[in-house]
Amino acid sequence: MTQTIRTSTSRVRIPQTVWILGFVSLLMDISSEMVQTLLPYYLVSGLGASAVLVGFIEGLSVAIATMTKLFAGIVADWTRNRKVLAVFGYGLGAISKLIFPMASSIDGIVAAKAVDRVGKGLRGTPRDALVADVTPPEIRGAAFGLRKSLDTVGGFAGPLAAIALMFAFNGNVHLIFWIAVVPAFLSVLVLILGVREPEQAPRTVGPSFRISEVVKLNTATWIVIATASILTFVRFSEAFLLLKSHEAGFEPMWIPITMVIMHAVYGLTAYPAGRLSDAIGSMGLLMASVGVLIAAYSVLAYANSISFFLVGIVLWGLHMGLSQGLLGALIAGTAPQHLKGTAFGVFNLMTGVVVLVSNVMAGLLWDTYGSFGTFAVGAVLSSLALLMLAVVSQLSRKLRH
Repeated sequence: MTQTIRTSTSRVRIPQTVWILGFVSLLMDISSEMVQTLLPYYLVSGLGASAVLVGFIEGLSVAIATMTKLFAGIVADWTRNRKVLAVFGYGLGAISKLIFPMASSIDGIVAAKAVDRVGKGLRGTPRDALVADVTPPEIRGAAFGLRKSLDTVGGFAGPLAAIALMFAFNGNVHLIFWIAVVPAFLSVLVLILGVREPEQAPRTVGPSFRISEVVKLNTATWIVIATASILTFVRFSEAFLLLKSHEAGFEPMWIPITMVIMHAVYGLTAYPAGRLSDAIGSMGLLMASVGVLIAAYSVLAYANSISFFLVGIVLWGLHMGLSQGLLGALIAGTAPQHLKGTAFGVFNLMTGVVVLVSNVMAGLLWDTYGSFGTFAVGAVLSSLALLMLAVVSQLSRKLRH
């Protein structure tokens, strides 16, 4: 199964490896979303956690993942073996799914999230580097967009499964957590059997890695990393969307529908956005995505009904689809060939740091001013981010000329 992209000179096919990696992501996302869509409500209603604690847990989880991604990127460039790291990372993700149903306290949930995020950190960078390794430059946007789209299929299939299982088992969250183990381990099996390590050109440098290599990333790569950090800081965790869904009127059984709708829009948008970026460039689409995020925050701040809330969720998914696949393609297109894994690692490290800060801030705002304060501040910060991206865009053009 391959997807053909028409270019001005030839018909270039997205490699089979990209498709397989997309299906691996799909299976793991089904598992993860079955757990994550129920977790914020479970933490608050079942374990008595505050909104700021939910934000801290979400931010810390991402920070752990991104610290690990830096290590994974360095090792991926050093050893040139992306697949082994990816298998290890997906394996840890699968093992973490065994911990969630056994956790009976906030500490247990934090431990499970930590293992899951270490796994995510180990798998994300070598997986993206694999996509970059096997994909021709002229279709990188489409390839990263396709992988994101398949990933988001799992992102809405998982919550749908959670809804069905909540009704089938009378809201037995722990049983649903156990069932989520199955697709997680299937993803590891597909990765092991379906993906082959691409042939690499012989290294022309010594075998030992020096941390000084990080600063050798070119200016264009650092501009992309700065752009991603700005976007990540102003987009709070989806955990706050799940908390808002209950406030807007959803019964606990239906809370996962929030992620179903968001991921459906995200998945339908990511691949076309990737193809469009190959034709017209990425910065304009990224700026458009921030404009959509401003609209999403503005709607969510005032959403006091399910229908109004769902409009905000659709806008949020559209923002994700317009932005997420493009960032990986930009890194792949700007980083030096021998430092692509390191570039993805630094990219993820920087965005992870700002995620921790922004989510703790969002939780404090929620506990102090309610959901309105969180989403209103998000709209203001996104407006400032749009101005910053305009400046970054002008700087990029000057560097190109």
